[in-house]
Amino acid sequence: MRLLIKNGNIVNEGRIFRGSILIENDRIAQIIENSKSGTSVSGIDEVYDATGKMIFPGFIDTHVHFREPGLTHKADIYTESRAAAAGGVTSYFEMPNTKPATTTQELIDEKFNIAKKNSLVNYSFFVGATNDNISEILKMDFNKICGIKVFMGSSTGNMLVDSEESLKLLFKESPVTIAAHCESESIIRQDTEKFKQMFGNDADPKIHEHVRSAKACYESTSLAVAIAKEYQTRLHVAHISTKRELSLFEDKPLTDKKITAEVCIPHLWFDSDDYENFGIRIKCNPSIKGRGDRNALRKALNTNIIDSVATDHAPHTWEEKNKPYFEAPSGMPSVEFSAAIMNELCRRDIITPQIMAQKMCHAPATIFNIKDRGFLREGYYADITIFDPFKSYEVMDSKVYSKCKWSPFNELKFKGKVCSTIVNGKFVYKNFSIMETEAAKQIEFNRK
Repeated sequence: MRLLIKNGNIVNEGRIFRGSILIENDRIAQIIENSKSGTSVSGIDEVYDATGKMIFPGFIDTHVHFREPGLTHKADIYTESRAAAAGGVTSYFEMPNTKPATTTQELIDEKFNIAKKNSLVNYSFFVGATNDNISEILKMDFNKICGIKVFMGSSTGNMLVDSEESLKLLFKESPVTIAAHCESESIIRQDTEKFKQMFGNDADPKIHEHVRSAKACYESTSLAVAIAKEYQTRLHVAHISTKRELSLFEDKPLTDKKITAEVCIPHLWFDSDDYENFGIRIKCNPSIKGRGDRNALRKALNTNIIDSVATDHAPHTWEEKNKPYFEAPSGMPSVEFSAAIMNELCRRDIITPQIMAQKMCHAPATIFNIKDRGFLREGYYADITIFDPFKSYEVMDSKVYSKCKWSPFNELKFKGKVCSTIVNGKFVYKNFSIMETEAAKQIEFNRK
């Protein structure tokens, strides 16, 4: 099968140029710059005209919660991988706080088997660390596992590593990147009790910024970074949400780093003033902070301090979410909208499309040593996102692909939308419609 994507604006490795991409089966065979003469292509089975559209490497979302197994009333790999495809996400890393939590080789294998049958886009999974399983997970087969997830703040089940002895063992011995959720459990417990006494069941969601405070984030992140430096660990700190945390990371090329930082879409888009209009819809952990924090995160995208962008896609049913503040779970669906949000930052001249490609495609592949993905290069897998910068649309809860059928972006209007998504040389989303195509592969890694 030879597919030609022609006459698009290719965004790749710091450049934007008009060109075409020839795909043979599941790989990129040729990248053709329109400005270069003397290049002809023959024997094409299908041509896709991308005139006026932007062609990105497929977006890689290294932070999603697809809820399977055990929580499939909220979401599952089938529904959420289709939401990912509609958002231009061609590969995802899924988190371990399912039910049961993914803390063993057997449970990891179960997830891979589910994804092999049901995922529309490429997949890998984190194994979860606990205070008691560090020695066991260090013996696991890491050829297909993307990394180890450690929650240094409250989470689902027993996946809270608050023992410094366990943390040091993990950081010293881990053969792969550790992704850390950093919030101080002791500070959160203290503040939660204080605000419960103050407001009880009448608490407004806007207190979430203070219940899960900037102090809780900084204390935990600084501990993780300190331990990582002590043991020369590859550490990836998830969803940075404060300006102060940025001081813990270095502004130097990604290839020179062992400690990297991720920012997620909710923290780039919302600030604490938005609790007034969006309320419980934007309750997430870490919490949405002040406008100064949000603006600092946006600014850091243009440096090497923030390395990658993910979504922290975390659906709940609306019945669960729409409860009083202290009862409502944290998390929101967002995998379908990350490209539109990032493009809006481009439209506002906060970032460029080249930065968008770096943080959503190139950097995730580099940080986690993904094999043959994340770049538009000849010989790499043909994972491609085609984005229409002129397509205007309004987000509507009823039309989202996520199983939960609501979104924090409900009724917001955007200009720019993913129009087609190619996974391993096959369309999984074409001209704004899902294509039920068997294209997905298990992600491979360049492991030493």
